[in-house]
Amino acid sequence: MKYLKINVGDKIPEFSLNNEEGNEINSNDFLGKWVVLYFYPRDNTPGCTKEAVDFTKYIDEFKNLNCEVVGISPDNEKKHHNFKQKNDLQVILLADPEHQVLEQFGVWQLKKSYGRENWGVVRTTFLVDPKGIIKKVWENVSVKDHVSTVLKSLKELLED
Repeated sequence: MKYLKINVGDKIPEFSLNNEEGNEINSNDFLGKWVVLYFYPRDNTPGCTKEAVDFTKYIDEFKNLNCEVVGISPDNEKKHHNFKQKNDLQVILLADPEHQVLEQFGVWQLKKSYGRENWGVVRTTFLVDPKGIIKKVWENVSVKDHVSTVLKSLKELLED
């Protein structure tokens, strides 16, 4: 399987996925707003939990800048629902168990760990402008300080 590569300046692919409540969310729903689209491997793992909790901690600042924060992983709606409840998350979580959107964004890749190869999500964040154009990409994200870096980049783009 070959994965696509989406770059700064590209328009995001259109997609529809269900959120943790089972409601369909379409990428066009976000037109007119900035969007942080962050792709993560799995609910309830230490790094993924820290990332979601950190985005939630700054959610008011993002919203005040007309920005939605959307997390996408291969987990199903029920897992997302439990993850959100357990950690009091305020971000939108979308379920992609078939890897359709993960593949569209090029984040579903063959990864090596301890000498073994497995397909999985490469933690990646896209900052998307109100027209659906990618303005910034962070690949192989290290969770520590990531959210404040994304927020700082959003503020800088708004100043331009």
